[in-house]
Amino acid sequence: MPAKTNRYSTMWISICLAAAVIAVYWPVYKFDFIRHYDDGVYVINNKNIHTGLNLKTIKWASTAGLASNWHPLTWLSHTIDYQLFQKWAGGHHLTNVLFHLANTILLFYLLKKITSSLWPSFFIAAAFALHPLHVESVAWIAERKDVLSTFFWILTMLAYVNYAKNPKIKWYLAAIILFALGLMSKPMLVTLPFVLLLLDYWPLERKFSRGLFLEKIPFFILAVSSCVITYMVQRRGGAMESGESFGLCTRIYNAAVSYATYIVKMIYPVGLAVLYPHPGNINILKIALSFLVLIVLSIIFIYALRKHKFFTVGWLWFLGALVPVIGIVQVGPQAMADRYTYVPYIGLFIILAFSAKEFLSKQNRISLSIILLLIWGFIASGQVSCWKNDETLYTNTLRNTKNNHIIMGNYINYLIGQNRFDEAIMQSHELLKMKPDSFQAYCNFGAVLLQTGRIDEAGEQFKLALKYKPDLAQAYFNLALVARHKGNMQEAAAYYYDTIKIKPDYVDAYICLGITLNEMNQTDEAVKAYQTGLQIEPDNSILKKELNVALQKNEKK
Repeated sequence: MPAKTNRYSTMWISICLAAAVIAVYWPVYKFDFIRHYDDGVYVINNKNIHTGLNLKTIKWASTAGLASNWHPLTWLSHTIDYQLFQKWAGGHHLTNVLFHLANTILLFYLLKKITSSLWPSFFIAAAFALHPLHVESVAWIAERKDVLSTFFWILTMLAYVNYAKNPKIKWYLAAIILFALGLMSKPMLVTLPFVLLLLDYWPLERKFSRGLFLEKIPFFILAVSSCVITYMVQRRGGAMESGESFGLCTRIYNAAVSYATYIVKMIYPVGLAVLYPHPGNINILKIALSFLVLIVLSIIFIYALRKHKFFTVGWLWFLGALVPVIGIVQVGPQAMADRYTYVPYIGLFIILAFSAKEFLSKQNRISLSIILLLIWGFIASGQVSCWKNDETLYTNTLRNTKNNHIIMGNYINYLIGQNRFDEAIMQSHELLKMKPDSFQAYCNFGAVLLQTGRIDEAGEQFKLALKYKPDLAQAYFNLALVARHKGNMQEAAAYYYDTIKIKPDYVDAYICLGITLNEMNQTDEAVKAYQTGLQIEPDNSILKKELNVALQKNEKK
């Protein structure tokens, strides 16, 4: 293809890819935050980012383990967004879409650069842009880490390809720096050094040598360091499920089933959900079929190693990129997640695109590709609409999953926030049938009863929550509210002290404790409570106001 024609083709394909992303994701500028599932923790209630980008925020982001994650660049990204858009969720959503658009075009450019194949590169980038399982990574503000880290993943690969084709130190250093930035956005990039080795094999076809492995040492050092930091932060944050919850065999079985399910959902992406509950005990037939699928496909793709290298590279890309989140080391309550496919699916798209080029006529592969992309785009548009707000997301997930007590709990919290108490009570009964030992269910039910004035019943629910989780700070806090409603200030203060003992950074508990002590004329103790709270949140206006009230009351004594 002449250079001028090639440039025009590249330009028009890039425009088409951008248009496809916009066509699917444009509605998100009208969407709300998912307030009861991570967006609250990451943005709305995260006061650390509300002061804008400054030295204090940078220091916090560099050391924070909030939400059991260490990803300073992601925190800084949210900080800049909050500085620009405040609580307009649409602006935060659009930033995700812009990153996804950039990732799509960069992926196309990368693939075209290393394969010199225009149509397969277009198909892979378009599939990446439009696949329904990628909606979660783009439409969920809290998943900024996915689109941001992938931005650095692709830039790292571009710098590395430039280095492989033209071995200059500037490209090598650029690849290392970009990789480090990617790890600071999301640690899932730890598998990238292995993918670089795959690229060496195909399509770069570099001659394997000792130097080829030695040049990857800095990448592996960064990857190992990221693994250590992530393990420590997630262990400290309680995100890692212990082996007692899910034994090693169960985790291995679930990993096999998840791999097989991801393959099925790549072709047939329906029944999607924001959380797929871990099944615990898995049907033996499902386990056997999953292992069979993985073994047969592995044999086929390894057998094709010499003739069709893209089979092996695509398959190992898919398998390898999922390793950090496949559940061998269990993090969180999910069996699998749509967002985990954002980068791994590129491997399967490589297999599809180059298989079509190899085995189908030009007319057939173009026709089939367009049909598949249109189907995926149509399904993705429907999936995007599920992310409009908490209610649309939770109802969709509850419709597509069974016994999903976590999402049911989130839905109840949403209903409480909307003052839809009758619905919340009904859903609470359903949740307790689903999971009778759920401390969160009792706590949520108690909160609904408290809001509707059923004080004694609320107190009973909070005590049941403590039966199943004796260190639940929220239950003690709510019991203090029950005591205040009954006029028992001494008991309320005791419960607030219990709350703080369990969760020393619970600022609302210090505020309520101070108010309660002040009402009991224990102003010295109230002042101490407010001052302790201000050490945690120095700019809290409520604490400052109540502290002044207590100090003035002290002066009048």
